[in-house]
Amino acid sequence: MGTEALGIQIEVMRQELIDLAQRMGLTAVEVVEKSQKLDNILNEYDRQHQRKK
Repeated sequence: MGTEALGIQIEVMRQELIDLAQRMGLTAVEVVEKSQKLDNILNEYDRQHQRKK
């Protein structure tokens, strides 16, 4: 997946995470799991972005 697609996925997941946290609270298991998934995607985005430099 390219950096552009990852950027879009990051924005979608970020909004989902915000919505989920507002409904369930920041310490809910679902929120923590979604946050970890977003972290993984952010790390992949960073790796790909660094390779382009």
